[in-house]
Amino acid sequence: MAEERPSPPVRSSAEASAYDDGLSAFAEARPRLFGIAYRMLGSAAEAEDIVQDVWLRWQATDRSVVESPSAFLATTTTRMCINFAQSARARRESYVGPWLPEPVDTSSDPSLGAERSEALGFAILLLLEKLSPTERAAYVLREAFDYSYRQIADILQMEEANARQLVSRARKHIVEGRRTPASSAERQRLLTVFIAAAQKGDLATLEGLFAEDVVSYSDGGGVVRTAARAPVSGRQRVAKFIASFASHFWTGITLTQIEANGQASILISRDGVPVAFATIDASEKGIDQIMWILRPSKLAAIPASK
Repeated sequence: MAEERPSPPVRSSAEASAYDDGLSAFAEARPRLFGIAYRMLGSAAEAEDIVQDVWLRWQATDRSVVESPSAFLATTTTRMCINFAQSARARRESYVGPWLPEPVDTSSDPSLGAERSEALGFAILLLLEKLSPTERAAYVLREAFDYSYRQIADILQMEEANARQLVSRARKHIVEGRRTPASSAERQRLLTVFIAAAQKGDLATLEGLFAEDVVSYSDGGGVVRTAARAPVSGRQRVAKFIASFASHFWTGITLTQIEANGQASILISRDGVPVAFATIDASEKGIDQIMWILRPSKLAAIPASK
């Protein structure tokens, strides 16, 4: 789905009224459609492709028989994402090194098209990757967009009781897979101290920040040779790993604090070009996960300066 697709035309409200090609209904629903697709796929580029495909399908639909455009568009988006996610899972099994979600700038749209910013953080998106596409859809629709179980059942073409079970299983998976997260302020503090210690290669400070079972993920997608091909885990191993590249990685770089996926993050640039992205997940035990994104295509949507 890498091919470019035409963007929906932009018309003034007067033009839309004079010639209603479904643009007004689509434009109103578009933030939600992107929000659903991004949470389902973990990729802004793939989510944009899905939304463009939904637009084309909407254009080809006899809209006079559609009772609720918003319901139709959300249903179409969700079902297309389920189909796409099934093939994406197979592709990610052959992905070189750890796969991480593509970061999205949420400073201007904190909710990313949702009533709640649920199912947006990196740690939860990684946990959702382990669910079936249908379980993931049910969780996203319920937790991020507050759809009723009846609406979810209609979208997924199943009984309401089954929709409830899907959401319940997904919730259990999320709860069991993650410690109680630290507050946003504490994560911000830990990230700031972590980056400072990483630049100095300060082993003692790094170890003091980490939970005993901390894991560092590096997503280079096979195109960045310096990215670790496997997760690094354990307090001492991760500290030594990060300290090992302190003498060269941070030379000549610029650090920009940004908000991505609703959480404090650091964009690392060299000569104005983003070369890496770093963020963490943390609990009362300390930093549980460190996520490094180095694949250039995943950094393209994040501006180098704010």
